Amino acid sequence: MMRDARGAWTGCERVMDTLFGAVLNPLRHLGALAFLFFWLIALSGVYLYAVLDTSVEGAWRSVDDLSRNQWWFGGLLRSLHRYAADAFVLVAGLHLLREWLFGHYRGFRRYSWLTGVPLLLFALICGIGGFWLKWDQLGQFSATATAELLDWLPIFGSPFTRNFLVAEAVSDRLFSLFVFVHIGASLLLLFLAWFHVQRISHAQMLPPKRLAAGSTATLLALALLVPVMSQAPADLSVVQSAIAIDWLLLAVHPLMYATSPGWVWALSTGALLLLFSLPFTTRAARPAVARVDAAHCNGCRQCFDDCPYAAITMQPHPDGRPGKEIALVHADLCAGCGICTGACPPSTPFRSVEPLTTGIDMPQAPISVLRGRLETRLAALRGDRRIVVFGCDHGARVGTMESADVVAFSLLCTGMLPPSFVEYAMRCGATGVLVTGCAEGGCEFRLGNRWTGERLLGLRQPRLRARVPRERLRVVWAGRGDERSLRDALDALRDLPAPAMAGATGRPRRRVR
Repeated sequence: MMRDARGAWTGCERVMDTLFGAVLNPLRHLGALAFLFFWLIALSGVYLYAVLDTSVEGAWRSVDDLSRNQWWFGGLLRSLHRYAADAFVLVAGLHLLREWLFGHYRGFRRYSWLTGVPLLLFALICGIGGFWLKWDQLGQFSATATAELLDWLPIFGSPFTRNFLVAEAVSDRLFSLFVFVHIGASLLLLFLAWFHVQRISHAQMLPPKRLAAGSTATLLALALLVPVMSQAPADLSVVQSAIAIDWLLLAVHPLMYATSPGWVWALSTGALLLLFSLPFTTRAARPAVARVDAAHCNGCRQCFDDCPYAAITMQPHPDGRPGKEIALVHADLCAGCGICTGACPPSTPFRSVEPLTTGIDMPQAPISVLRGRLETRLAALRGDRRIVVFGCDHGARVGTMESADVVAFSLLCTGMLPPSFVEYAMRCGATGVLVTGCAEGGCEFRLGNRWTGERLLGLRQPRLRARVPRERLRVVWAGRGDERSLRDALDALRDLPAPAMAGATGRPRRRVR
């Protein structure tokens, strides 16, 4: 069942890739979209709080006036505030669902999961509290329903519902409590979000600019076309029989009236306990941890800068030389992706050392083994065209690309590939090189595609040298099931004119770089 659900999600991502392109696919930027919507909520909320009359008599009037007398600014911000809150809960829930479907709650991801689950809870608390401040019939309904839910707990001395029995019971002091709940929950949400990204390097705090602009424009258009209006003022003397609610933020209230407060507490508590226990109740094979070779680590800090999960820190080198550092890998944070190997300058295959030893390497897939396999398998190919494919275990299946003129190597992550291997493959007789990995925006280890692309473009160390013929190199990001795009790239390499494909053959003479 889990596999079917994961397949359905992957299918949805492919459909969205077709509609928006992989780079702008909202399903690949759910966490970043949640941050965008949070900042829209915060910015619009500052203005709304400045004009809000936090008194029983003036609350409804001050909010309602925004929509009726200042619809072009205050009313627009009010609607944006509401729709951004709905959007935040929606994308945060989808983000949680995606991470669960793909098993991203174990091992090195445990911290992010445990700090991410409470974010959705505080978002709902913050959203519910926001309805109380406008003190219309919906706010009255929400406040009364929340009081009934809290009264079920046997830990309070007096019932909360007594505050909503008569109009005189609702005081300005109670409104101060409403403000505290709404703003306090918002600040806690921000604080937890900061913790959530602490063990993630280069965290994506905002989606791509075009996606951010499109999402903001969509919310603004919705705010203009369907503005949020206050319902009638709260009246405790009237029993509400039917009322329109926000089903994303207030679904807990009709659920309580359809069942019971006790059932809601049991359901919500059970769901939270299940989510929090997932990282501890499911076992996954622990990835092999990157190993540092002190004799070859020169303290360049490139692995430290490129690690996606802050698993590497720098410490004084054991040789005692002043100012010299060595990388230290924290086993509980290491994802076993090998991106650090691709970042290490001594990983170049042109080095004359035997065996090839680099500053940091993956014990289950040493870079020296990749060099040896590349030399052997390329030498076994015959014909005018010899193409090498470097891929990723989590992306399109590169093994299916192998043929009489193609050899393929699937790595832990494409980010593990030192860019010098592209040049080395061509020196060994490859007429073309195809580099691929997970679909764009969907890298299993977050930064593998990004760092690989920047290294091949010469924008990040270690760089692919400018003299390497770029026409003989193709870079295609493709997920599982998108092998067709790899075949198209291979056909393009096969179709290169003969002069462009002419290159050195045989094993190159290595030298230390």
